[in-house]
Parts: sequence; C-alpha cells; structure tokens
Amino acid sequence: MYLLTVTRRFCAAHHLRDYDGKCANLHGHNYRVEITVAGERLDETGMLVDFAILKAACDEVLARFDHANLNELPEFAERNVTAEHLAQTIYRQIGERLAAPGVEVSEIRLYETEDSATIYREG
Repeated sequence: MYLLTVTRRFCAAHHLRDYDGKCANLHGHNYRVEITVAGERLDETGMLVDFAILKAACDEVLARFDHANLNELPEFAERNVTAEHLAQTIYRQIGERLAAPGVEVSEIRLYETEDSATIYREG
C-alpha cells in the first residue's frame, strides 16, 4: 500500500448552532488540512498520483470554503459546522473529484487550531 499526503490551508468562519459556549458566536479559523490518499499500484512513471493532480482536486474543493461563512453553504444547512463534519465533507468531495485510477482518499486530518485536529476515515 502506498500513501501520499498533501497539506493545504484555508481560512473560514462559522458558528455552532444549539451550543452553549463561545463557539456559538461567529468566529474564524486558519484551517490546515492534510489529505492522504492510498493505492496499491504505481503508474508507469512510478507515482501513485501526480502531486499536481492531487493538489488541484484539493484546491478545487477547498476554494469553496476559503474566506466563507461555512454555515451559509448547502452542505451545512442541516448539520453543525464542527471540525468532524467539515473533515467528512472534505473527504467525500475530494474523493468525488480525484481522477486517479486505483487511488482513494485514505484520511483527512483537519486542524482547527495549531494543536487541535480531527481525523476522518471511511470503512
């Protein structure tokens, strides 16, 4: 199994609904996200996937979130914008856009602060 990870950053605002604490107020984060993909086979050039292809898929997804109020996006109309939900959303959207045969998203590690992160993986 080969694993490949890229790191991207974006800034966004959000608030938590039905939450008794400071995060009920609109506030922002400088998010850092580590996107790890996995696959069993390398291509004819000896790569799992070209870093440029992976970065482009990630940047396409994250562009919608950058400098946005995440609560206003349709993805979060029915659920809170927690780090956990955001990581799951990023995981699934990058997976839909990644055009590399035999390569799947393995995990998303989303840092909300420098020392607080969540990890999302699927079965």
